[in-house]
Amino acid sequence: MKISPRYLVFFALLSSVVTASAKPNVLFILADDLGWRDLSVEGSTFYETPHIDRIAGSGVRFTRGYAGCQVCSPSRAAIMTGKAPARVGITDWIGAKQGVDWKRNTKLLPAYYEHHLPHKDVSMAEAFNEAGYRTFFAGKWHLGGEGSYPEDHGFEINIGGHEKGSPPGGYFAPYTNPRMTSGPDGEALPLRLGQETADFIDSHAKEPFFAYLSFYQVHGPIQSTKELWAKYQKKAQSHEPVSNRFIVDRTSPVRQVQDHPVYASMVEAMDDGVGLALAALERNGLLDNTIIVFTSDNGGVSAGDGKATSNLPLRGGKGRQWEGGLREPYFIAAPGVGTPGTTSAVPAIHMDFYPTLLDLAGLPARPEQHVDGVSLVSVMDESGSIPDRALYWHYPHYGNQGGEPSGVILHKDWKLIRYYEDGREELYHVTRDIGEQNDLAAEQSKRVAALGNRLSKWLHETDARMPDINPHFDPVAYEREKKHIRNVEMPKLERLAAEFLESDFVGTDGTWWGSNPSGESD
Repeated sequence: MKISPRYLVFFALLSSVVTASAKPNVLFILADDLGWRDLSVEGSTFYETPHIDRIAGSGVRFTRGYAGCQVCSPSRAAIMTGKAPARVGITDWIGAKQGVDWKRNTKLLPAYYEHHLPHKDVSMAEAFNEAGYRTFFAGKWHLGGEGSYPEDHGFEINIGGHEKGSPPGGYFAPYTNPRMTSGPDGEALPLRLGQETADFIDSHAKEPFFAYLSFYQVHGPIQSTKELWAKYQKKAQSHEPVSNRFIVDRTSPVRQVQDHPVYASMVEAMDDGVGLALAALERNGLLDNTIIVFTSDNGGVSAGDGKATSNLPLRGGKGRQWEGGLREPYFIAAPGVGTPGTTSAVPAIHMDFYPTLLDLAGLPARPEQHVDGVSLVSVMDESGSIPDRALYWHYPHYGNQGGEPSGVILHKDWKLIRYYEDGREELYHVTRDIGEQNDLAAEQSKRVAALGNRLSKWLHETDARMPDINPHFDPVAYEREKKHIRNVEMPKLERLAAEFLESDFVGTDGTWWGSNPSGESD
């Protein structure tokens, strides 16, 4: 039968409308404790991350992407709600001590924080679910326990998400995670989570989905297979000898070198898990209709638990108020939006993901919900800009990694840090001085005052909770503790780090110093 050219045109137009109206899928990938420089695409010469690099190469890489907080639970809440942690009330990792349970010798008592994601908020998963998306969660949740699991906040399927911050039972089966069945002995957790996500994609390839792959990696305990450990131990030994792997930066030793073979193994294992999810998109022909996000919840662990990576040239790391604790890998790959492989120096923050993903998916904005985020789509496609704004952080706690109670404002290139212990303030120009070594507060008093006023107004607007004076603070013991860090802990760390590179493999249940397999760490 001969078809009229008029009908051929009609069918072509109809096909284009159907294609254009197809809802894009979303694959959101969140790492835990992965630092800004912990990826080869971000400049690491020690870690190997080809699959994650592929995401960066297929989308827009924000070189000044920031976490909502320097520790995990607040950042996770910021992503889910589009609100700053101070506004949500989750300002520390859930499980951190406070009130009468606070036993550390500190000048202040940490502020009270909420222990679960508020149900009054419409989570990003709920927004997509209401729009007809199938929703899936795998991995670390750490936003509340019974009554506040992922399935209580819009996710239809939950594999492994519960209240703890570390993987119960560690990174190799048998696991003891109450929200996930164990696998065969020796199964690697990041591969399991990647495969669960791939299976979900295979099962829902013909309907729009919002999949959230939230790795426990690279949080402690620091564990590896023997094969990957051997690979990176050999690689570390081939580097130039290192005399000093640590410095004391005010409150804690901080690692300066990326040469930890077990940590590198964990980075690669996570990357392999990412590869499984990407392969599922590819075999189902979904790469051209899936928005892919990759980020981390806070800076790399250069101090505190594990002391396993270096964030240089950034100062500090997880739990700390400097760029090393706040700046993150921040990639958004959206088919048809932006030039693949481009970068943007526009400051972006975790709260921006919510409105950005709604915008990319063609869903209506929820300005009453994502009040602290903006859509980055105009920046991604280079057609415009976002309104001038400041970014803010509020951490009224003491981090396990040496972080101090503080508030931060970043406007354009200027960053002001206010310390709640004594009100002192630091000012840095973070593009000229990326390592935050030159405090300009004394010579820029007018700028300090202006930024300080904006920070104070924001803290008032968000009803931010503040720490109290600790009546039991012992200044003599405090000075003794600082001397102990320099005279005892530092030499011990250097010795252990050097010995570790020469040691034999201790098994997948072995941990390095500072690791905490109990699940109680942030």
